[in-house]
Amino acid sequence: MTGAKKRRHYSGKIVYIGDEVGERGREWFDVTVEPDGTRTLRAKCEIDGSTVHNTQLLRDVTLTLDANWLPQDAFVRISANDRFMGSSWFSFGEGFVECEGFTAGEGRFSQRVEVDSWPRSFGAHPVVCDIWHLAGWDWTSPEKSQRWKTIMSSPLSSGASGPMIGKSGIHAEYLGQEKVTVKAGTFDTHHFVYPLTKTPGFTPEHCWYAGDDLLFVKIRWDTLKTTYELAEYREG
Repeated sequence: MTGAKKRRHYSGKIVYIGDEVGERGREWFDVTVEPDGTRTLRAKCEIDGSTVHNTQLLRDVTLTLDANWLPQDAFVRISANDRFMGSSWFSFGEGFVECEGFTAGEGRFSQRVEVDSWPRSFGAHPVVCDIWHLAGWDWTSPEKSQRWKTIMSSPLSSGASGPMIGKSGIHAEYLGQEKVTVKAGTFDTHHFVYPLTKTPGFTPEHCWYAGDDLLFVKIRWDTLKTTYELAEYREG
């Protein structure tokens, strides 16, 4: 049909660069956007064992969001130090989150957690998902600091547990527009910082994304002394 929307694709690679150890991880992502706005992320994440992070991790994630960036379903599988840790499927709805999983520690399990409304974001722990939390930002509000509830697959910063349902929250601040240059190119970005909640030993992440696709460009997290940068990007 003439003028009908077509399915879109974009993909890329992110590198995790430690101040002291150099490249300590990497992430490949591929996103499909359907004509109705539904998008599916497929991500493979590797974290090398190092002085910064003592556990070697391999994470595979598939996450689907609707046209309003609300999570629909997800699959998360984790291996730690070349051994299976856990594999889980998540489903989201109005007022609930469900999970069917199996972990090396807990065995087979089922979860259903009641929530106030449809969760606004889901943290499956690819750094792409760190950026996608910011789809919950209300641009119609004049407030430069906003809070909302979210769901996580692990409470650990590395995501090296579960995967299981965990409730959490986002407290973010918008710092404005910036032009940022990384290995993949130069991008006009929005600059956010979160979480602003004061947790001993943790500093907020500075996050930069580009465009309506919330394309990951860069994250700086002083807690891990690591910069995460978009190294490769392509469309189609």
